[in-house]
Amino acid sequence: MARFLFNSLKISTIFRSLKYRNYRLFFSGQSISLIGTWMQRITMPWLVYNMTGSELLLGIVSFAGQIPTFLLSPFAGVLSDRWNRYRVLLVTQIISMIQASILAWLALTGKIEIWHIVVLSIAMGCINAFDVPSRHSFVIEMVENREDIGNAIALNSMMFNGARLVGPSVAGIILAATNAGICFLINAISYVFVILSLLFMSVKSPKRKIISETRILAELREGLSYAFGFPPIRHILILLTAVSLTGMSYQVLMPVYSSDVLKGGSETYGFLMGAAGLGALAGAIFLASRTTILGLGRLIPASAILLGSGLVFMSVSRINSVAFLLMIVIGMGMMLQSAASNTILQTITDDDKRGRVMSFYTMAIMGTAPFGSLLAGALAKAFGSQWTAFIFGLCSITGALIFLRKLPELKIIVRPIYVKLGVIPEVAEGMQISEQSANPRM
Repeated sequence: MARFLFNSLKISTIFRSLKYRNYRLFFSGQSISLIGTWMQRITMPWLVYNMTGSELLLGIVSFAGQIPTFLLSPFAGVLSDRWNRYRVLLVTQIISMIQASILAWLALTGKIEIWHIVVLSIAMGCINAFDVPSRHSFVIEMVENREDIGNAIALNSMMFNGARLVGPSVAGIILAATNAGICFLINAISYVFVILSLLFMSVKSPKRKIISETRILAELREGLSYAFGFPPIRHILILLTAVSLTGMSYQVLMPVYSSDVLKGGSETYGFLMGAAGLGALAGAIFLASRTTILGLGRLIPASAILLGSGLVFMSVSRINSVAFLLMIVIGMGMMLQSAASNTILQTITDDDKRGRVMSFYTMAIMGTAPFGSLLAGALAKAFGSQWTAFIFGLCSITGALIFLRKLPELKIIVRPIYVKLGVIPEVAEGMQISEQSANPRM
């Protein structure tokens, strides 16, 4: 009986953000849509590699899809702090459905060419530049209690990585049985569910600033000064950038690794990516079960080391079962680092600058990825996918160790913010009295 009560309590703790109607709708619609998204993500590089047999073109296509995020995200963050984030999300999901439909039509009719994929990838990158920071910032508008923000972010990761577990596996089976066009079509249909979930929401329109074109660059500078002038935000973003540039670029290598090193087909590729999703899902469940954000600072470098170590060991593995296990480790490390960083950033960032900080987060995660994809493609062509994985793994570990050295200093700076928010309740009252003397710069 005690075990049953404990398990019930744990489940209610993990899914506590679903008590908010808007977030529950969002979670339901996105859970279905993201399966289609992951099917498209897995199918695209597989199709490119089968059409061309070129590792370099794999990197170029990935670069084309991600570079708009790098270029547009800072401006999208400024506008996210001004515009209605709900409406931005609705528009981006509709345009994404149109993009997936065009891709499906081209593939199913046999008219698809590499330049089609490049152009549509660029279009998707432009959409993501506005969608991602708005979606991250919209969480705080769906979850009324600030204490549940960390749980909502963890549930987002569970949702994302649950789809990441299912989508690649389904895509691998469909690719073996039919063709890439079916995967793209399923993705296009899946957007209907998230669009409906947004339409069913009851959202209060928060007051936004009136847009003044002459102020956009000034507000961008203000956001940059705020984010990179505050050491905790700065160092989190720098580590995210380093890991994204190297460690997270392993996905570009997977079609080559599964085909040339493991001697597998589309099923092997799909299950490898599914294994990474399984690890990420396990990490997300762990984060969702936590009731406090305390300790996430240590988790950020530890998870980057986990990711880097997985890549290093994978670089010397030629056994399928070992590769699957290492992909679980890699997926877990990647998810824990990005989600823990997201939670801390959302917690310590001022409300009126959240969109801009989330745009820098998007740049760190997705915006720098095109350079990593291009680098991965070029290195894989010159030295092979295994040596590239080894180099990228060492880079992730090195970045994590540098961050770990700075961590004690960052904890001291963040502590007064946690006290203000009640994250450290046992000293909140005393700190309120002595706040000026304890932290004169705040």
